Amino acid sequence: MRILFIGDIVGKPGRRIVIQAVNRLRQIHQLDLVIANAENAADGSGLMPKNFRALVGAGVDCITMGDHIYRRDAIYEVLENAAEPRIVKPANYPPTAPGRAWTVVEASNGVRVGVFSLLGRTFMRPVDCPFAAADRVLAELPADVVVRCLDFHAEATSDKQLMGRYLDGRVSVVVGTHTHVPTADEQLLPGGTAFQCDLGMTGPYESILGRRIDRITETVTSFRPTKFDVATADVRLCGAIVDVDEATGRASRIQRFALGEQELPEAAG
Repeated sequence: MRILFIGDIVGKPGRRIVIQAVNRLRQIHQLDLVIANAENAADGSGLMPKNFRALVGAGVDCITMGDHIYRRDAIYEVLENAAEPRIVKPANYPPTAPGRAWTVVEASNGVRVGVFSLLGRTFMRPVDCPFAAADRVLAELPADVVVRCLDFHAEATSDKQLMGRYLDGRVSVVVGTHTHVPTADEQLLPGGTAFQCDLGMTGPYESILGRRIDRITETVTSFRPTKFDVATADVRLCGAIVDVDEATGRASRIQRFALGEQELPEAAG
């Protein structure tokens, strides 16, 4: 089976390119499942219920989040809806935090896939141990769900590499999000786990991590606060495409993926 992982969707430009492209990408690349990080989809921070509905309506099968998951409290209604399995909170958040720690979604080929996310601890707000949380999730997932995917939302590449090695052979995919910068280290680990430190950002690359360059520059150089508006130019959809043996859960291929908005007529036409 083939899975597309989409890196952090940032604001309206990021949502727009995902909504325009995903269904066509499913056809072109014969995708069975699409997983996207959408913690920055609402004006650059958080996720609104209408954004969630638009993304899943456009063909995203499962949404992961990160440290901005609760920036918009309106999303609680989605996170706490027991009948809505297509979104997860970081599994190393407290049990009382809104949302489910892991989920199982069905791919278009009928294969059930386990999905969970974790937060790193380096340069991040204090959270529970992500390695212990990963062990807990893997113990709870149904034994017959052998395709298992982790979005590790973390700053440090060393943390992400260690998580990949820690889970090698126990999950199908470990991909990182949060830094908004795609890394060129995609690889298959010895135990059959596909790995990439960071998928990059889905949003405007003529920016500072998705925000207007002039606003960031003004604040950094003068200390005068400005509103960090989402930028608009050079919009790209970035992520990775992973092939997984649905019988064993072992990955056989991972390829970085990037689609510029100027390529949409060909990709989505």
